[in-house]
Amino acid sequence: MKINVSTLFPSFLFCLSMVCPICVEAKEPSSGCVTIVSREVSETASPFYRAIYADTEADRLTSSTWQSDDNGQSWRPIRSHHKLSHGLPDGYRRNPTTAVLDREKNILLSIVNSLDTPKLNPKIAEPPIAQKTYYLRYRVSEDGGRTWLCDDPIVEEGAKYDAKHPFDDLWIGKNAVYLGDNGCAPIVTQSGRVLVPAQMTIVDDQGNLVKPPKAHTYTEAVVLQGQWQKDGRLAWTSSERVAGDVSQTCRGLIEPTIVQAPDGRILMVMRGSNSHDPNVPASKWMSFSEDEGQTWSHPQRWTYDDGTPFYSPSSMSVLMRHSSGRMFWIGNITPENASGNLPRFPLVLGEVDPQSLMLIRSSTVIIDQKTPPDADRGRLDLSHVHLMEDRKSGELILTYPRAHQSYREREYVLARLRSQPLAIP
Repeated sequence: MKINVSTLFPSFLFCLSMVCPICVEAKEPSSGCVTIVSREVSETASPFYRAIYADTEADRLTSSTWQSDDNGQSWRPIRSHHKLSHGLPDGYRRNPTTAVLDREKNILLSIVNSLDTPKLNPKIAEPPIAQKTYYLRYRVSEDGGRTWLCDDPIVEEGAKYDAKHPFDDLWIGKNAVYLGDNGCAPIVTQSGRVLVPAQMTIVDDQGNLVKPPKAHTYTEAVVLQGQWQKDGRLAWTSSERVAGDVSQTCRGLIEPTIVQAPDGRILMVMRGSNSHDPNVPASKWMSFSEDEGQTWSHPQRWTYDDGTPFYSPSSMSVLMRHSSGRMFWIGNITPENASGNLPRFPLVLGEVDPQSLMLIRSSTVIIDQKTPPDADRGRLDLSHVHLMEDRKSGELILTYPRAHQSYREREYVLARLRSQPLAIP
């Protein structure tokens, strides 16, 4: 089903009034950082969902399920990921989650959320045992994802580390490391280092998982760093963990997303949670690194570039760098304080200021919002987005589900956005 943009947007895209000190002031699509070129809604996800370019020269796109050799004009199924768990004990899982193309080396890197938990019910999407048993594997391809050179656990170099103890403070079976969502995508830095933003559960002195009283889960952010070796594999190390203040984000810091600024600094934006406490502002949190991901600044609430705070629920978000050098962010910003995970609308896109690393207030655009027809379909969630750039046109390709009835019902959006210069006041 195709939607006519000119008739759709006036019905639900608007500038939200400044009803409180913490606010969103999102603009119409023509007055922010992007213009919406097209928008389609369908019953199934577009093959662009979670796709990336898999080759430096060819216009080859791949995801865990689809491949295209003509820049997305046509698609066919991809089989190279489908048998990852075949032959493994019943209950083991291999879930390719995010990937990145190292353009200098023309190597595709895929990161795989993994569970080696026998007899685990495959119908349980987020099994509690995973908070102790999740670990990460990586795969490397030199032919655009057609074949893979390795499928290895991510383990730090050194005699004291192994698959059960891959990094300091991590013992698989006691605590876990994993990617949270589409935003936890690797990047390749200006010096060629691979950075993987992840989240780690934590154990106390008695070896029990740390979980504050109001928390559903508790994690801290960590960035895994890979250096290419002559054999085509990666040598891994880990950054220090980035921990949140549990009085302000009871679930810690969740689902980090990263981007490298033109000056080399790495910005990390993270999901938090106010655990339904109306006295705690629901926020995204930020930290930055000046040494390509090894050490990180003390986390703080992410704000607009003029210092004005904004509300954001406990939901994933995505940072990406455009070929122009501009940095874009997409996530949920609400006009009033959110309550834990909700509401996950409106869906807002904005540009990151390269100096302050904050969100440029004048750039923000409401991409999607709750409409009158949505009211009859139960709770609306606009999240789990994927954002990429069309290599030929430079347009942003945005794909995401519009979920209803607490994710029991979904329709899928494919939108193309054209970036435009911001007016400098």
